[in-house]
Amino acid sequence: MIAKSKTKTVYADQTAKTTKLAVTAMLAALSAVLMFFEFPLGFIAPSFYQFDFSEVPVLVGTFSMGPVSGVVIEVVKILIKFIIKGTTTGGVGEIANLLIGCSFILPAGFIYKYKKTRISAIVGMLTGTATMAVAGILLNTFVLIPMYSAFMPLEEIIRMGQAIFPIIDSTFSFCLLCVGPFNIIKGLIILVIVFFIYKPLSYLIKSLDSKLTKKTNK
Repeated sequence: MIAKSKTKTVYADQTAKTTKLAVTAMLAALSAVLMFFEFPLGFIAPSFYQFDFSEVPVLVGTFSMGPVSGVVIEVVKILIKFIIKGTTTGGVGEIANLLIGCSFILPAGFIYKYKKTRISAIVGMLTGTATMAVAGILLNTFVLIPMYSAFMPLEEIIRMGQAIFPIIDSTFSFCLLCVGPFNIIKGLIILVIVFFIYKPLSYLIKSLDSKLTKKTNK
């Protein structure tokens, strides 16, 4: 009986790992595909800031399998796109996508992990949106735009921002008025989409929870 119980436990563990790996790969592939359908929000930020819906599958993975799995999906989706399309920014765009994406999904994932309800999901995504906006401003000001200026002169970047908001006169004001609001709009759009698909999503999460939870049959 003991040997049989151990065999069942090992089988359950292997099934859980296989299921988790398959779901991670599927969501990363879907997320990578969605990254190809990107478009600018020209009323708030220059055209090199592109919006896409790739964070939706990443959030599905984060909510269903935890924050660490969400980060893995985020990394894999970027690697897939990089392999297929390459980069035009020397990797700056990919680094930005990873860091900003993680700043969104991690707060959402940790809050939802604590209590898995619709309200927690919304609070998590709102917190993630705020975190993403702040992280976007700071990272772009001190890291990403200085790196990107190797491909586009800083003066040109500021000038593109001034075409939208004439009061922009520095990297920080550019990030405050363009990057921050861009990420807020992005987060809110993703929130609305996930809100409307929450019911079928919750069924998926519960199904995955039952498959990914290790159970010992005594």
